[in-house]
Amino acid sequence: MSELTLDSAHALFDRRRRAWLAADLDAYLELFAKDLEIWMPGRPEPVRGRDRYAEVVARSFRWAAPESFEFHHLAVNGDVVMAEWTIAARRRDDRALFRWHGMSVARIDGDGRIAWWREYWDPREVAEPVEG
Repeated sequence: MSELTLDSAHALFDRRRRAWLAADLDAYLELFAKDLEIWMPGRPEPVRGRDRYAEVVARSFRWAAPESFEFHHLAVNGDVVMAEWTIAARRRDDRALFRWHGMSVARIDGDGRIAWWREYWDPREVAEPVEG
């Protein structure tokens, strides 16, 4: 990827949304660099490496079926994309719906993959299901 534009960021994040909604682990992980670092609420250390992140995502897909993934805003600053989003997932064992809102900051590498990711959301939103 020669230059990160708002259009290319939208395309990358749309591929991410579609892969996540399809629970397509391979397509989802292909969007991330092999040496990915991702910081998430509730974890004292980042997840390092796409293989380790694969374990986190696979566990998430076993816990809940993706329900919706909406990007409200995207902004690009150099090789960094900032996003505001809402995600919903339905827990597999009892069909309870969980929805949470967040923001993320991600650096996109020269191959067009997410090299590092920091996300911010309130873990209390995932602690209790919503009606619906």
